[in-house]
Amino acid sequence: QERAEHGRRGNEERKPRHSSEQEQRRDRSGDRDRHRDHSERRKNLGARGHERDAQTLQEQQAERELYNERRREHRQGSAEHNPELRPPEGKPKEKAAANKEKPSFELSGALLEDTNTFRGVVIKYSEPPEARVPKTRWRLYPFKNDEFLPVMYIHRQSAYLLGRHRRIADIPIDHPSCSKQHAVFQYRLVEYTRADGTVGRRVRPYIIDLGSGNGTFLNNQRIEPQRYYELKEKDVLKFGFSSREYVLLHESSDKSEANAKDDDEDEEKEEESDS
Repeated sequence: QERAEHGRRGNEERKPRHSSEQEQRRDRSGDRDRHRDHSERRKNLGARGHERDAQTLQEQQAERELYNERRREHRQGSAEHNPELRPPEGKPKEKAAANKEKPSFELSGALLEDTNTFRGVVIKYSEPPEARVPKTRWRLYPFKNDEFLPVMYIHRQSAYLLGRHRRIADIPIDHPSCSKQHAVFQYRLVEYTRADGTVGRRVRPYIIDLGSGNGTFLNNQRIEPQRYYELKEKDVLKFGFSSREYVLLHESSDKSEANAKDDDEDEEKEEESDS
């Protein structure tokens, strides 16, 4: 009986120890599972956080690009409407070059190279559709007081720009009272009535003032700006307050009146054939 009682007590003592070990194993397994779940949740949260950060960064970058584009458009629009906001285009260099240049009154042919802009300068004048190169060899004879200056041959182009802006002027006029783009000497194909009543066409010289500050003078009379005035042989032109006078003649001006009339008739026939 004592042995049996002792064995029974031993079994009872071993049962709780065995059950406590199982409980500890289950606890450790549960801790591992909870730790694993917590780690997975942290990883998932971290991945979602990185995705949100990347998306937020992309949105911010897109907003910055849109803002910069609007700023550029605003600056360009402001510069177009307000010329004072445009950056200077090498004005000191232009002044230095102008100071170094020696006066030259030779024809440059600048007006025909580009009717809108030339060397970065906007031309204030465009030739009319009836512009033509003349058959008659017209010439300008400049005079300064009693001094005779070189003759200007003005029959090779349909128009000549006169002004103080030497980079674009065909005929430079350097007097400070003259405008940069002062006037234009223009040949035009116009209709006329013959002696027999028929209508013909011929090329005639004209002068037009481009709205200069101090005006253009034809035979000592100031002409209206932006209007064509027909020129005739021996007409005298002056610009601003310059003392230079430009007398309009042609190659037959020194001949007799009979020869001049014959030349005029030949000129009309040639010009009619062009039309």
